Amino acid sequence: MKIAVVGANGMVGSRVVTEAARRGHDLIAVFRKQRPAALPPGVTAVEGDANDPDHMSRLFDGADAVVAATRPGPGQEHTVTTTTTALLDAARSTRTRILVVGGAAPLHVPGRSGQLVLDTAEYVPPEIRPIAAASAAQLEACRAHPADWVYLSPPALLEPGRRTGEYRRGTITLITGADGASRISAEDLAVAVLDELENPREDKHFTVGY
Repeated sequence: MKIAVVGANGMVGSRVVTEAARRGHDLIAVFRKQRPAALPPGVTAVEGDANDPDHMSRLFDGADAVVAATRPGPGQEHTVTTTTTALLDAARSTRTRILVVGGAAPLHVPGRSGQLVLDTAEYVPPEIRPIAAASAAQLEACRAHPADWVYLSPPALLEPGRRTGEYRRGTITLITGADGASRISAEDLAVAVLDELENPREDKHFTVGY
């Protein structure tokens, strides 16, 4: 499978590249400014602007799947929907399935009917509310777009860690452990991304966690 990973220099994107290379896929690692320092053998690194759908469609041409793993810098949260829409436009123009790695904010809180993670202080303290709100808007942008997309919401805590190859999968409700924690390593999130690309399910919005 030929996979284009947008945001290949980021925490999630870099691990998706590593996981995909481990499985023997043909990879295009798309970065914006800083070329990834270390890439697995055979990976093609290409500079690209995620906000330029014409340029991105040329990069996506011939790909079997796209992974959108971009994340705005502090103060740029308002750009999320514009960037995501541009990537969706590019993917639609090449008829390529796109997996968008988003945020946990649009998920429902387990045991609390109708309450979203976005509206809970324990999962979304004030300092991260801008990016959380942006991820909720990002999912709505996907829902309004005719591209062939799937949206992955990570759990509340996503950070670098160990690859176990194991995780639980859900749909629109946050996955928590017996201790109430909602987490996964970026390495195992990448495992879930590749599992979905290799064996797509019907869910348009799904989540994973331990």
